[in-house]
Amino acid sequence: MSEPSELALEAEKLDAADELAPLRDRFVLDDVVYLDGNSLGALPAHVPDRVADVVRRQWGELRIRSWEESGWWTAPERIGDRIAPLVGAAAGQIVVGDSTSVNVLKALVAAVRMAGEDRTEILVDATTFPTDGYIAESAARLTGRTLRAMTPAEVPGALTGRTAAVLLNHVDYRTGRLHDLPGLTAAVHAAGALAVWDLCHSAGALPVGLDEHGVDLAVGCTYKYLNGGPGSPAYLYVRRDLQPRFDSPLPGWNSHSDPFGMSPSYAPAPGALRGRVGTPDILSMLALEAALDVWEGVSVSAVRAKSLALTDFFLRCVRAYTGPGRVECVTPERHAERGSQVALRCEDAGEVMKRLIARGVVGDFRHPDVLRFGFTPLYVGFADTERAARVLGEELA
Repeated sequence: MSEPSELALEAEKLDAADELAPLRDRFVLDDVVYLDGNSLGALPAHVPDRVADVVRRQWGELRIRSWEESGWWTAPERIGDRIAPLVGAAAGQIVVGDSTSVNVLKALVAAVRMAGEDRTEILVDATTFPTDGYIAESAARLTGRTLRAMTPAEVPGALTGRTAAVLLNHVDYRTGRLHDLPGLTAAVHAAGALAVWDLCHSAGALPVGLDEHGVDLAVGCTYKYLNGGPGSPAYLYVRRDLQPRFDSPLPGWNSHSDPFGMSPSYAPAPGALRGRVGTPDILSMLALEAALDVWEGVSVSAVRAKSLALTDFFLRCVRAYTGPGRVECVTPERHAERGSQVALRCEDAGEVMKRLIARGVVGDFRHPDVLRFGFTPLYVGFADTERAARVLGEELA
């Protein structure tokens, strides 16, 4: 067991050698150890001034002219192209807008429609964030399909010629388990079905490789590791060769081929624009666009390397600072199976997290007994990590 002073000294050395450490200055932070960026990312320091310009000049002075002069109308696809390299996608395949839930519905129903009438089943990750499950159930009702829930590990054995689409999470929101996107996507395709991935807990934390692995459709939020702000709009990825067949269950005037023609009949726009629905939520969308500036010059592979180093170090510190059997790590130890968070199970987890927050270590609690700590490599350092584990040990003593 390492002595506390040894771990603190090691943290200082790791921070001194960290090539991403200067990125911390791009955010509004204080002396709190913020390990909840997997729920809401920190505020990039330049965003308030950019949003003030949107409100005061673009809205306040230019008003309706800003749809053209300030680029409001093209924001969904323009910002989508900025997210694209963070998830391994070429330009022209991502559109930003609506919530994750709405985009899950678009993607899943469209996938079922593309699969064909003889495909009668939808498979969904049984461990998914509840909303994905709710939406999958609704999509099954809307399309007249049968819904089957199972763990991602069970999916390959459950695929049949009846499978239309499979909705999976890249990272489990409770445990931080990273699922095998390449392998599961390949298995889904071998069965002739379409793969829909939820990237909420992986985009901005680790390489995704949507194009490389042939993912059909994907969705994700932008307020976690992408730091877009509370309720910032989500995004929808539609692989380029599928775009002509993408049949959204929510056709809106914004996705019409001639939106200002006001035709009573719907004709979808070409490309990823088919994923648009109604008028974009400009204020939050442009705040997101500004927030994405923090990624300039940042390599996702470097972010992943630091994420794994941080979570490895945190687990070492937790073992050093907590008594045997006091906590149980439910996040996989293997790097290939770990996202960018650590989930620890312990008694009275809800009360423990309240005490941690009171002492300046902010994570979150998931029912019934999980302490969840998210590591955002753009602004979390090794000294933060050591301090969090030390305070946890003191509270559990």
